[in-house]
Amino acid sequence: MNKEVRALAAEFKAFLSSREEDDLTPAACNQAAACISATGEAASDTTPSLLPSAAETQPQDHLTIEFAHVARSASTGSHCAGNAPTASAPSKILPTAHEAAAASSLPGVRCAEAVSMQTAQADTQDKTEASHSLMQETPMTPQEKQAALDQLAEEIKNCRRCPLGQTRLNAVPGEGNPAAELMFIGEGPGFDEDHQGRPFIGRAGQLLDKMIAAMGLKREQVFIGNIAKCHPMVNPADPQARGNDRAPNAGEIAVCRKYIERQIAIISPKYIVALGGVAAKALISDTKSLGALRGKFHLLHLDTVELKTPVKILATYHPAALLRNPGWKKDAWADLQMVMAEMGLKRPQA
Repeated sequence: MNKEVRALAAEFKAFLSSREEDDLTPAACNQAAACISATGEAASDTTPSLLPSAAETQPQDHLTIEFAHVARSASTGSHCAGNAPTASAPSKILPTAHEAAAASSLPGVRCAEAVSMQTAQADTQDKTEASHSLMQETPMTPQEKQAALDQLAEEIKNCRRCPLGQTRLNAVPGEGNPAAELMFIGEGPGFDEDHQGRPFIGRAGQLLDKMIAAMGLKREQVFIGNIAKCHPMVNPADPQARGNDRAPNAGEIAVCRKYIERQIAIISPKYIVALGGVAAKALISDTKSLGALRGKFHLLHLDTVELKTPVKILATYHPAALLRNPGWKKDAWADLQMVMAEMGLKRPQA
């Protein structure tokens, strides 16, 4: 070191020896510099820098500073969190250009007040998010479910999003217990349903009622609906003709499926019985035959809504198919018995 730098270093050492370590954090140094500047004690522009340049600094040059550790009262200065002196061993300051550049880039230590404010803000945000999550997870009451289903039914009745809505007589939203543990879902309304606006009230509906009763339940205890909410007809120009029914096509199901999915989400059943291959494939999202899908439970996954709790779905024959093929009733009954076992139901005594 040249004489000028050594002299300055000696003054700097004497200055530092009278200070505490926590006075030398970036924030404290900046504050001290501001105070010095305000009192007119700042060095002039011609005063050499306290930290020598890279060209002047050698790797072995350093100063060893002995800090005086004097207890400070809580009211003295503004301390930053985590900077209180904890040891009396001497600290070393290495005024190399590399370390000086690194020190100048430090963001400074956040003070206790700032930390406290940020912690309070984080706590408030966590409580808000927890409250919002709790509101989302809080189960709806049966009355709230019924109100939501009624509102959705009005939306369905006003729907004209596909050609079925242009030719139907009445939309058929569905009906039953808004808090049902079990739902029966078919493919679409037929002639009788189109005329009355209620699901499964024709001959197939009468057989479904008997199937439900055989399980030890009443129609009013379950919810009954369809994938398509309007009557799919072979000849849409003649809605008064019987025998004019057909299954909904893929496009009609795609347009209408959001309604049944929203009903499922509102009711939140534990089990669904899909009646017939069209409903089973649409809800299970599998192109296998009904024979391959039935006889076991599937976990329901919906396209347009997220289920809060898992729902098991089982496929079986449509009541209309059972009227045409009475020999299938034995297999359909076996399917229903699987649901009964899961729900803890017993067949009523004759």
